[in-house]
Amino acid sequence: MARNRQLDELIDLLLKIKTKAEMENFLLGIFTPKELEEIPARLRIVKMLKKGISQHEIAESLKVGIATVTRGSKEIQKGRFKVV
Repeated sequence: MARNRQLDELIDLLLKIKTKAEMENFLLGIFTPKELEEIPARLRIVKMLKKGISQHEIAESLKVGIATVTRGSKEIQKGRFKVV
């Protein structure tokens, strides 16, 4: 999949952030409060999937849709989230 210029710019910017405080400031500025809840939840989904917890159990535990959990599972199968 070819990345677009805006995504490349975002990646470059994220790679320049050196401290936790800088990252927090950036995230608070770019994401809405709702997005700041959803993104860490998706990270929890990935961590739980990697621990072998069932998709239905994760969906119920985190109160998210099964489709959200399934998407995380498919991304893991594609080889993503190796650093998580």
